Amino acid sequence: MSARSLQLIDLVTGVNEVVAREVYGDQNVFVNEITHDSKNISSGCLFCCVVGENVDGHEFAVEAIKNGASAILVERKLNVDVPQIVVDDVRTAMGYFAAEFFGRPSSKLKVIGITGTNGKTTTAHLLASVLRQHGLVTAVFGTLSGARTTPEATDLQRSLANEFERGCNAVVMEVSSHALSLCRVAGTRFAETIFTNLGQDHLDFHGSMDEYFSAKSKLFTQQYTDTCIVNRDDHYGAKLIVILNEKNEVNLETFGINDASQIVAEVDQLSFVWRGEKVQLVTGGYFNVMNALAAANAAAKLGVATSDIAKGLAAADAIAGRFESVSVGQNFGVVVDYAHTPEALQNVLDATRKLITDSGRVIVVFGCGGDRDHQKRPRMGKVASDLADVVFITSDNPRLEDSSVIAKQIEVGCNHALKKPIYVILDRRDAIAQAFSVACSGDIVVIAGKGHESTQTIGANEIEFNDVAVSRELLKVAL
Repeated sequence: MSARSLQLIDLVTGVNEVVAREVYGDQNVFVNEITHDSKNISSGCLFCCVVGENVDGHEFAVEAIKNGASAILVERKLNVDVPQIVVDDVRTAMGYFAAEFFGRPSSKLKVIGITGTNGKTTTAHLLASVLRQHGLVTAVFGTLSGARTTPEATDLQRSLANEFERGCNAVVMEVSSHALSLCRVAGTRFAETIFTNLGQDHLDFHGSMDEYFSAKSKLFTQQYTDTCIVNRDDHYGAKLIVILNEKNEVNLETFGINDASQIVAEVDQLSFVWRGEKVQLVTGGYFNVMNALAAANAAAKLGVATSDIAKGLAAADAIAGRFESVSVGQNFGVVVDYAHTPEALQNVLDATRKLITDSGRVIVVFGCGGDRDHQKRPRMGKVASDLADVVFITSDNPRLEDSSVIAKQIEVGCNHALKKPIYVILDRRDAIAQAFSVACSGDIVVIAGKGHESTQTIGANEIEFNDVAVSRELLKVAL
């Protein structure tokens, strides 16, 4: 990216959304960069002193100044010899200051934001394929492209500016509930925002479903957009539609399964008719119809022709770890999916059930991540035992928790009255191997939870582990 340099006075004046309480020091100094990371200070940098849950950025201000920071963004005046902008909330203000510093990149791009518990990644990649078919140079920000689903505000605005400079016309972005709660997308203007669905997840952070929904809802306000695309079939989507209609501040487009007809879903492909056009995807799973409809409706609202939408969806590559079929010639099916919530697991198992014959069985291998929402564990156990014929409970990313404790919490929710085989095998590789050993012709083994991830976090260690790669290895050995 080309170097940028602004006088502090111009930067402060340009941020109309944040009223600085006070500005101290020489406002004629130049700002050459902006960051929240004290380890990433460069000469002439504006350092944003973010107050986090465990760390207060104000404590690193002196160090940042020693390393070259020319000004600081703070919530309280500090005893330092560089200019400082005092605001009520650094985290909120940071996004707007970053957007201004990088030239308001979202106003120069078509930025489409997608939020929801499940389907964000698939919808984003499908929509990006459609926009490329339409002739737009399109980037995707999300789960598959970075350490965070949605980058911190300074990193996000820098990335948007970089994409514009390299010739991008559009950016399709996954927007997490954490990002909305922590104001990471402040300063971003979206051409459209999409709501896929809402199910139980992240309650360790949000506390309740109401708070979780409230965080997601922020994206569908005039602060961020004028156009919203909402799933009317989802309970919380229907709730959001009522709210948006009452406020009547944004343009609203809804979508639902009834928009599609002649649906044919297989393990590795999907087809349906939408607005008179046959849509063909290389991604399987009945639930992906809704993700395709979200992308299609969003594209249509942007003015893309129906025929180009169909072509763009057909051109989309299969997405790693999203109902990904694994075959090396075995006589049973294997599907790897990122499903790590009760609703996502239900969708995947329901979709798999539709693919087997009467004699076939659904076998599921899954676990739950450690140091995350404990409440969903028994719910996922119930979903698995209700919808699968054979259940293998294993580790996911236990992190600092005891994987055996997590497994017990999952098992508590299992419906043992159904008398289905339920096994607890904590070693994930062994669990997958055992699932393959009991699979027969016509069965489908679903390996859920980690999807595209290439590592497994156990304690403080990350080990190489990818469900698709491990599955291929085990299947080849078994043949």
